Amino acid sequence: MPDSYEMPTWGWGDSAHSRDLSDAVRARLQTQLGVGKEVELVAREEADFNVQDSLLDERLLQGLSELVGEENIRSDKMFRVLRSAGKSYPDMISLRGGEPGDVPDAVVQPADQASLREVLSYCSEHAIAVTPFGGGTSVVGGLATVREGFSGAISVDLTNLSGLTSLDAESGLATFAGGTRGPAAEQLLSDHQLTIGHFPQSFEYGTVGGFVATRSAGQSSTGYGRIDKNVIGLTAATPTGPVRFAPMPGTAAGPDLRQLLTGSEGSMGIIDTVTLQVKKTPDVLLDRAWMAPDFATGRAALRELEKAGCAPDVARLSDESETEVSLLLAGDSTPVKALRGYLGLRGRNSGCMMITCFEGSRLDSSQRHRESSDILRRHGVIALGGAPAQGWRKGRFAGPYMRDALMDAGLFVETLETAAPWSQLESVYSAVGDALRDALGSLGGEPLVMCHVSHLYQTGASLYFTFIGRQPGASVAEKIQVWHGVKSAACDAIIQSGGTISHHHAVGRDHAPWLESEIGEAGIRLLRAAKAELDPGGIMNPGRLVLTGS
Repeated sequence: MPDSYEMPTWGWGDSAHSRDLSDAVRARLQTQLGVGKEVELVAREEADFNVQDSLLDERLLQGLSELVGEENIRSDKMFRVLRSAGKSYPDMISLRGGEPGDVPDAVVQPADQASLREVLSYCSEHAIAVTPFGGGTSVVGGLATVREGFSGAISVDLTNLSGLTSLDAESGLATFAGGTRGPAAEQLLSDHQLTIGHFPQSFEYGTVGGFVATRSAGQSSTGYGRIDKNVIGLTAATPTGPVRFAPMPGTAAGPDLRQLLTGSEGSMGIIDTVTLQVKKTPDVLLDRAWMAPDFATGRAALRELEKAGCAPDVARLSDESETEVSLLLAGDSTPVKALRGYLGLRGRNSGCMMITCFEGSRLDSSQRHRESSDILRRHGVIALGGAPAQGWRKGRFAGPYMRDALMDAGLFVETLETAAPWSQLESVYSAVGDALRDALGSLGGEPLVMCHVSHLYQTGASLYFTFIGRQPGASVAEKIQVWHGVKSAACDAIIQSGGTISHHHAVGRDHAPWLESEIGEAGIRLLRAAKAELDPGGIMNPGRLVLTGS
């Protein structure tokens, strides 16, 4: 992967990997939603964007330049636009429409920890808002520039703070600079036959510091654990000075303050180094696909795997709708035809696709696979072999490219995720699905609402929804208003049915109005008190996590 941030403004990742919709998919969208043939024009060139000139006083800009060096500060238009937003649906609508709103006055790229700390102190002194920028992959409004009430606004890009700073192989501890991208971190560890085991869909562009700041859960978290479970130590730069939590295997020295910064989303400071628990690179990968008779049966089977201690490292169960669409997207190749034929012979013309991936030693992986296979078969789950699961692994980071193609066709396409105890999973699934179908149905056509289970715990599991509908409205503002109505309906349903407002996408700006419903008024006061201590001027990523003035 490139060292610098090079995602296009109008979409995800590397534009060379862009995807197009097949004729079969377009026909389905046309039948179900009445759209799918037209192509929506998007802003791509610098002249397409309505962006104000930098508003930061020249004296303040010069002061920042003196701290980091002229080569590490930029104020050219497109560089600023690229760091003004993440990859949420509203972000994409705004950027595609050439209306990014406020953008940072400058992009500062500190060369080391010392200059990063000086920048935050300077910005606090001069009331300059700071938005940390790692991989730019936020899908919850975590990066939008906020300048109201400040003398200016900058993006602090962590590109230069990258690398493996120390490795304690005996203890299984690796310390990374916060701006280290996922692929770079894994490559550095591979020389030592070690892995973090953290592979979210944003892996190719996300950074170690960003994973920790957003409390990320990778696709292998059922086996390797969420990123917060693997944070053993960290340091952070804050406007009032550095914070350091030494790596300890366990401690009773008061509350675990490492977790205060883990999930803080840059609202209190910038995580500049992280010490993670790492594990031996797996000897084998046993990837298998299955077909459950229905979503409820599949969830019950996964619950039993978790309770029995033989759950796979990756466990993914799609509901009937997502399974159908996934097979449609897979096309009409010979392997897909063979799969459909096999399912027909087994009397399964519908069902729920399940992916299980076992990683580790040959003995442990084989044993867990055998035990889990027995349990799955007792639940009426049919084995489909390794090819579909291996195909999923090969393309597991490509989902956002399909979203770009759907948006090109003029469609509303968005995701959200939650988690709940096993006893409440069905009610959350039903409530959120109904809320989405009602909200999207009012826009016309028959919306597509899909869901999958992607992370297992002893006490519950996560649910990840993908939904597609018509996108009325001609202006950027009208389209975002539609999104807000649908998003609000779904978030209300999550809270009312007993789910968490965010399992692994963080809070950002989009989920902040619902945070108090989950952690309570006292919890909000505690977060504000911590922010006031570390960031008394309120300059750090304002408007995120805890809404100001609410």
